[in-house]
Amino acid sequence: MSKCLKSLVIAFFISNGMLSQGLPSKSDVVFTHQDSLRGSITKERVWWDLKYYALDVKVNPADSTIKGSNSIKYKVLQPYTVMQIDLQNPMEITKVTQDGINLTYKRDGNAYFITLVAKQNVGDVKEIKVFYGGKPKIAVRPPWDGGITWKKDKNGNDFIASSCQGLGASVWWPNKDHMYDEVEGMTISVNVPKKLIDVSNGRLQKVKELKDGTKTYTWVVKNPINNYGVNINIGDYVTFSDKYKGEKGDLDCIYYVLKDNLAKAKEQFKQVPKMLKAFEHWFGPYPFYEDSYKLVEAPYLGMEHQSCVTYGNGYQNGYMGRDLSGTGWGLKFDFIIVHESGHEWFANNITNKDIADMWIHESFTCYSESIFLEYYYGKEAAAEYVRGIRKNIYNSKPIIGHYGVNDEGSDTDMYYKGSNMLHTLRQLVNDDAKWRTILRGLNSTFYHQTVTSKQIEDYLSQQTGFNLNPFFNQYLRDTRIPTLEYTFKDNVLKYRWTNTVSDFEMPLKVFINGNEVLLKPKSDWTELKSSSKIQKLEVDKDFYVLSEQVVQ
Repeated sequence: MSKCLKSLVIAFFISNGMLSQGLPSKSDVVFTHQDSLRGSITKERVWWDLKYYALDVKVNPADSTIKGSNSIKYKVLQPYTVMQIDLQNPMEITKVTQDGINLTYKRDGNAYFITLVAKQNVGDVKEIKVFYGGKPKIAVRPPWDGGITWKKDKNGNDFIASSCQGLGASVWWPNKDHMYDEVEGMTISVNVPKKLIDVSNGRLQKVKELKDGTKTYTWVVKNPINNYGVNINIGDYVTFSDKYKGEKGDLDCIYYVLKDNLAKAKEQFKQVPKMLKAFEHWFGPYPFYEDSYKLVEAPYLGMEHQSCVTYGNGYQNGYMGRDLSGTGWGLKFDFIIVHESGHEWFANNITNKDIADMWIHESFTCYSESIFLEYYYGKEAAAEYVRGIRKNIYNSKPIIGHYGVNDEGSDTDMYYKGSNMLHTLRQLVNDDAKWRTILRGLNSTFYHQTVTSKQIEDYLSQQTGFNLNPFFNQYLRDTRIPTLEYTFKDNVLKYRWTNTVSDFEMPLKVFINGNEVLLKPKSDWTELKSSSKIQKLEVDKDFYVLSEQVVQ
């Protein structure tokens, strides 16, 4: 590694807070060379900045293959001549060109290292074209175990879709497969059999019918987009649409569903404008007016593909008809419409630089379910819901994972624990208007950006006026639940925090004999004298903490 490249790599991590945050203690986890190639900002990645993709693929349902090319436009940040492009087995790159010259490359597992011939001058905008093909990994349990889903609808028509969060978009197309560098826009051209329709991100630019009995659908994305947000959805679709009058004007809402489900979709998808109204209120304008909002039926549960949210919830409320909170409130809305669309703000608008910080996506979006309820059913309905999902928290490992190795940390706690962490933070703010301003401010301050956990944590500290470092260390980087230990005799209450990280001093609302009191516990015992004999202490149930009465 040259000195300038080494400095650039180190400077990137330091400036984004990714070296100073440390790692969760998970000594039993072993990462591989491939994990590092996938998850780190290597010297073959850091020297160039993504500008544009032009993805052009042919999807052949007959043999489950995908082949085509991706033209990658980039800006040179530092002079270097080796570029890392990712494509996962069993897919293969077959040729790479620049300025009409065939380039040589070496493969190391799922990473290709391409040697460039032309001089790479700082500030130059250049392009390579990568040709590839093969049979991509079949999704076994999408969207969690991703890849390509090849199915048939009940009429025997092909029903195909991609899903690749965590696994990586390089499972089906070649790209710079790391979250830190989002492409600024792209064109997606997908060739399919004539009787099928492809739906991808952005707006449909054109449909071209070819003599070989196929059609090519070309979609244009005008906004920055993360790699896993890029998708293909291929089926015997019909479409309908409406316009939502939102904060930035008319938003085109376009729906693609299988023919037999049209009537059900027209009824169930009436929840889309309700979702948009609630989220624009809480989070600010929908981030991708230029690219429209689409909801597309898919052969799996659903995923937050940017401007092309996929849906497979069976046209029913809840999560496949179930209430994840056990309170009844989870059956008041279609989980996939609300949750996956919430990701347009947290995941697609604000995107983590490293998936170790995926809580930025999932905690806020899980929390969005409750504030959707609040908008339509009131604050207590929302609180009951978010408290109800606590039963899904495991506290088995920290929410934040290891950096630089494509490790997303806890699988479930980034949802339910993260949502309860934000609900607890709202209690500390204790000002609904201010809380809404903070949520909207996140989406305007970090509009179309990739961010670190530290950036979000610092922003929340600044906007709330609290030092939230111990708070986030407790809930994001530790598995213990803060516990209020207390004891009382006559009119004297003694209390302290236990089960906490150092310097954890979160204020806590309690009720003493039914009267609201704000305690300020520390790790040492604190004493409070009441004007009357203390008979009962209850902790405000909207704080995600435990309490224990002890004998002294």
